[in-house]
Amino acid sequence: MALSKNEYIEMDFTGMTAEGAAVGRYEGEAVFVPMGAPGDRALVKIVKAAKTHAFGRLEKLLKPSPCRVEPDCPVYRLCGGCCFRHITYQAELEIKEQKVRDALERIGGIKEPPLGPIIGAKDRDGYRNKALLPIGQAPDGGIELGFYAKNSHRIVPCESCKLQPEEFSRAMEAFRQWAKEYGDPVYDEVSHSGRMRRLFLRKAGATGEVMACVVVNGNGLHHEPELVDAMRGAVPGLKSLVINSNRERTNVALGGRCRTVWGRDSIRDRLCGLEFEISPLSFYQVNRDQTEKLYRLAAEYAAPEPGDLLLDLYCGTGTIGLSMAKSAGKLIGVEVQPQAVENARENARRNGIDNAEFLCADAAEAARELVRRGTRPQVVLLDPPRKGCGPKLVETVAEMGPQRVVYVSCDPATLARDLRQFAGLGYGRIKGRPVDMFPGTGHVETIVLIQKKTS
Repeated sequence: MALSKNEYIEMDFTGMTAEGAAVGRYEGEAVFVPMGAPGDRALVKIVKAAKTHAFGRLEKLLKPSPCRVEPDCPVYRLCGGCCFRHITYQAELEIKEQKVRDALERIGGIKEPPLGPIIGAKDRDGYRNKALLPIGQAPDGGIELGFYAKNSHRIVPCESCKLQPEEFSRAMEAFRQWAKEYGDPVYDEVSHSGRMRRLFLRKAGATGEVMACVVVNGNGLHHEPELVDAMRGAVPGLKSLVINSNRERTNVALGGRCRTVWGRDSIRDRLCGLEFEISPLSFYQVNRDQTEKLYRLAAEYAAPEPGDLLLDLYCGTGTIGLSMAKSAGKLIGVEVQPQAVENARENARRNGIDNAEFLCADAAEAARELVRRGTRPQVVLLDPPRKGCGPKLVETVAEMGPQRVVYVSCDPATLARDLRQFAGLGYGRIKGRPVDMFPGTGHVETIVLIQKKTS
């Protein structure tokens, strides 16, 4: 019998989705309930009913799960960032590891996926070295900074996020106070009027250097010197204040043009024994400590030798390729973002790496051009965006015939899809491990070594 909207049921939760909703079955029908936990027994109100499943709201907890904990964030139930703060970290890690295994088995067709145990983080809080905060108009006439509620553009004000370092909370408060006295009008997405769009913060974990960047609908802000004074007085380690111009009617957060108001154009961090320059537009992993673990494992999987050509097809600022370049004969990095390519070249120079070449191009197009030139890398590194590599790039990489492909993925589903295609092209030997780069959230990173099948 199908469930109906507004019906009340008592049920046990037996699992949890990677997005943080508990799941259980009631008379054979799957029911998904936010804020539940595996092992709970609860009274649930059905809020949406479909033919094969339903969504509910937790009305009363009848028997709490052993893995349930009290959320330690005042906006946890409202904010769209975290989804696991009401369960233990061990339970979160188990859910994420199972998410990867399920994707590889169901989508990738890999029976009993050869994965090592997930690599957890030492610190569940304070790890994010980047925050992109929308600016909104507060009811009292001031501004509000925070995060979007899940599946919306409604800002949930937040004074201090558990995932961010202390400096970010100081920067947010300093910006609020400056805006209260001097700030330009807040940007309106509907009318495309107003100026202040977002506050973008970055911190280099090893050096403590901080960058503040204000995204504006225009070329700058009034009273920029006063903003510099406010930020410098409040934020230890501030090395840079930048204006990013974004005049587009788009949800893309950053525009393509930056102007440094005070300090340096970038900040510096150290990773895997190397020093890296980070500009506002350059990609850099958000969890430095976990990134070091990930890159060490990547180097172990890649195992480059002195005569090997190492091809990094989504190189960003060059971090992952440069971390193992000295063990290889040559590194070629490919990245579509021009400023990131310049950062990568500067990072190579700064670290005394003279066997690296960086190309500004789309990964798939560059790979095809390298095939036409007869380039045959022994090792290929892939760290694509959430959409994965896609069929054309996978086919081109297999055509190159590398001995080893190291694939770093932020989406188990697209990873599994690409692995299935690699297997059909002769690359069916894999091993890998999930890495929890984003504790508290529904995201999980996975690193996989892909090798040719033996005849």
